[in-house]
Amino acid sequence: MRALQLIEDRRLEAVDLAPPPPPALGEVTVRIKAVALNHIDVWGWRGMAFAKRKLPLVIGAEASGEVETVGQGVSDLLPGQLVSIYGARTCGLCRACREGRDNLCEHVAGVHGFHLDGFAQELINLPARLLVPAPPGVDAIGAAVAPVTFGTVEHMLFDNAHLEPGETVLVHAGGSGIGTAAIQLAKRMGCTVITTVGSNDKIAKAQALGADHVINYREDRFEGVVRKLTRKKGVDVVFEHVGADTWAGSMLSLKRGGRLVTCGSTSGVSTSINLMQLFQQQLKLLGSFGCRMENMANAMQKMATGLVRPVIDTEVDFDSIDAALKRMEGRDVFGKIILRVA
Repeated sequence: MRALQLIEDRRLEAVDLAPPPPPALGEVTVRIKAVALNHIDVWGWRGMAFAKRKLPLVIGAEASGEVETVGQGVSDLLPGQLVSIYGARTCGLCRACREGRDNLCEHVAGVHGFHLDGFAQELINLPARLLVPAPPGVDAIGAAVAPVTFGTVEHMLFDNAHLEPGETVLVHAGGSGIGTAAIQLAKRMGCTVITTVGSNDKIAKAQALGADHVINYREDRFEGVVRKLTRKKGVDVVFEHVGADTWAGSMLSLKRGGRLVTCGSTSGVSTSINLMQLFQQQLKLLGSFGCRMENMANAMQKMATGLVRPVIDTEVDFDSIDAALKRMEGRDVFGKIILRVA
């Protein structure tokens, strides 16, 4: 079977691997349909692995597939069924896993495509418990973007930031995959959405998704525009995933008692915090990583009803992967790049 392996930093190769053995007890063989590329793929490609890993490594952390073969003990999945795949190899036994707090697993083995072989391969055996069935009306691309692109945003905005209808939210990098998802999810629940983009050609696209105000951060200091738009009050929630470059401005953009939720640090992992601003303004800083499998199911149900939709920049094949990752590294995308496997 074909697979896409990272051989060394910035070197990917399409290779032929032996297909997996028959699924073991509780496992399912999945035929991968689509892989959604993320910045975690860029980090791995650049050599930014923050835990031990062995190369070569099959890439791809977010994907969908069809059930090919069902192992013993699996009764809730059928061959031919479209599934979305949870990207972390959780234990399924600890208290967090049993309570549905999957991203807080106490014995997680790693993230597929980063620490463990990922999903850019034709066939893979996986525990059935890590597969979330796609409802009718959701295709392979919709199922592929549920685990990270939409699941992460569901977890950030609703589980952690507790976003409420009528609030104002600042979404950074509105042209990114999670940015396009955050704009839609926040707007559909009745929020005022302010977003930042890096070029004027992305402004109309962000507005078409529902953004009320779009700021080109290369031309204007976004925090100044946000203060003006909110009459110096500030926003209720900042959706942060850029990191050091936007952190100080994000803090200044919050209203008194506001919440900042962050899941990323693409511009740098370290920054400074004004502690007086933090406690005097009674701000809340919330870290968020990954999602719960319930977030994936909720996101796909919203896709099925037409409430939200995946925003796709381009679809590529194995031969175009390097160019796709370079575009992501340069932030020259709007929405998701999809790697078609089958």
